[in-house]
Amino acid sequence: MKYVLVTGGVVSGLGKGVTASSIGVLLKACGLRVTSIKIDPYLNTDAGTMSPFEHGEVFVLDDGGEVDLDLGNYERFLDIKLTRDNNITTGKIYQYVLDKERKGDYLGKTVQVVPHITDAIQEWIERVAKIPVDGEEGPADVCVIELGGTIGDIESMPFIEALGQFSYRVGPGNFCLIHVSLVPVLNVVGEQKTKPTQHSVRGLRGLGLTPNILACRSTKALDENVKAKLSQFCHCPTQNIFTLYDVPNIWHIPLLLKEQKAHEALSKVLNLAGITKEPSLEEWTARTNICDNLHVPVRIAIVGKYTGLSDAYLSVLKALLHASVARWIKLIVDWVPACDLEKPTEKENPDAYKAAWKLLKGADGILVPGGFGDRGVEGKILAAKYARENRIPYLGICLGMQIAVIEFARSVLGLHDANSTEFVPDTKNPCIIFMPEGSRTHMGGTMRLGSRRTFFHVKDSKSAKLYGNKSFVDERHRHRYEVNPDMVARLEKAGLSFTAKDETGKRMEIVEIPTHPFFVGAQFHPEYKSRPGKASPLFLGLIAASCGELDALLQPGSVHQDSNHHHHHLVGNGTADPVSVYCKGTAKKSPNVLGDAVRYNGYCNGIYTKYAIE
Repeated sequence: MKYVLVTGGVVSGLGKGVTASSIGVLLKACGLRVTSIKIDPYLNTDAGTMSPFEHGEVFVLDDGGEVDLDLGNYERFLDIKLTRDNNITTGKIYQYVLDKERKGDYLGKTVQVVPHITDAIQEWIERVAKIPVDGEEGPADVCVIELGGTIGDIESMPFIEALGQFSYRVGPGNFCLIHVSLVPVLNVVGEQKTKPTQHSVRGLRGLGLTPNILACRSTKALDENVKAKLSQFCHCPTQNIFTLYDVPNIWHIPLLLKEQKAHEALSKVLNLAGITKEPSLEEWTARTNICDNLHVPVRIAIVGKYTGLSDAYLSVLKALLHASVARWIKLIVDWVPACDLEKPTEKENPDAYKAAWKLLKGADGILVPGGFGDRGVEGKILAAKYARENRIPYLGICLGMQIAVIEFARSVLGLHDANSTEFVPDTKNPCIIFMPEGSRTHMGGTMRLGSRRTFFHVKDSKSAKLYGNKSFVDERHRHRYEVNPDMVARLEKAGLSFTAKDETGKRMEIVEIPTHPFFVGAQFHPEYKSRPGKASPLFLGLIAASCGELDALLQPGSVHQDSNHHHHHLVGNGTADPVSVYCKGTAKKSPNVLGDAVRYNGYCNGIYTKYAIE
């Protein structure tokens, strides 16, 4: 097993996760099997209880692990399925060591950070690195480890010490350290400054780790003299110093690394010569170019609580992007704060109220993502009502599905006090109720987490057709509350259709309004399994419906748009576009594809957002 460690210096938020994922993509393109581990030095045992404002979204894995959003990046980039143990936290390590101490495993010794905590970290890494994550048998060839935080943080010291010992233990040729650092440009002088990186590398070396490769974040490519200076002061050969400059979308990063021959540097450090082949990234390059040259826009309004922080809905954004690229459409996201749609805001802040409604009414499609707590719920209900009454394509996920059911019960069944017991515990008309999987008395671990099977009950529904008329699908869940089974018959009689349920038939999984162009709610989170080149069916449906192309998408044979299928985008007149994206994994391009003659001559920032959010 070879190990690649990615650390960060100078400031946090440099893009270590994307760098680690991109390194993985490059190694995978060289013919190697790759797995990954994320180390988070915080004391929480997992990300499940943290606010999205603290750490971005909580990503959910097949096994129910609630983990850091970087594991979402790994899964999407590498098309793998990770486990909860692929996310190591200080809390997990200390809990593991303390449990062993209570059992008497340390035979009366004084339990200390070194060697007991550091040994536990090394054992954990070695054990998890061997778990196959790509659907094949046997361990992977390379494990990419990302250490969260910044070099010099007190909380990450035990991990640095453990990784220093680990690099010595696995030996040279089996361990490569990549340090991601910032090379800022001061506006006054206009030159690239190397001092922050020098200090960061010096700190790292003081802790017993020497970087083999430097990945420098900068606004533009590093000058040769800057590389030479870094090489001299950081003891790193110039051919091992790479620039990760700002790009229009993150799919460019593996291509940037390939252009700068990062695979050759990795091959040399890890003794991979003769094992690897030249990286093959044709499909990745084709998709990246397509994304950059999309021109026809679609506006999707995301109505949520955390609209000021796009990372809170990262997987939803990525799923929308995957679907829009698959449909040859340029995605424009309008963030609509749910609270601003509510009546009280009209009095308290009329400008925000007007702006929110203007955005909602200007959208081609509306998406209400998952969430917890009652803030903004009434605003989300108003958004669902607007979409239902005005026949605007609507996708509700988790809470977004539940509020659509509440709105339907209020407006169509006339139950004006209909609500969820999550928000009003003693509501007279509970549409949504607490349905734990285990005990009704023990709250701990009562959330329905991870992959669960969903069975289609209405074969002629839009959702069943989008999923390719399968009899069941496996999707990931993260919720405590469900549609009240006692109200299902009344709701269905009034025009709602619960098209998919769990194996018992008691839990409602997908809801639709058959008479609406596209009004779908899912109790699960389809965004967690969306991949570049394998967009989530429900997101594909939303994007297609928002462009008036749902009928074309639902034609037999057109839904499955993975790399083995010819996927054409139908223009308004029904003719196929000159670019066939996925044809045996390679983009077949007509000579005029990027010319003005084609409608993709614009520039696409991957995701256009209404507000400039960093």
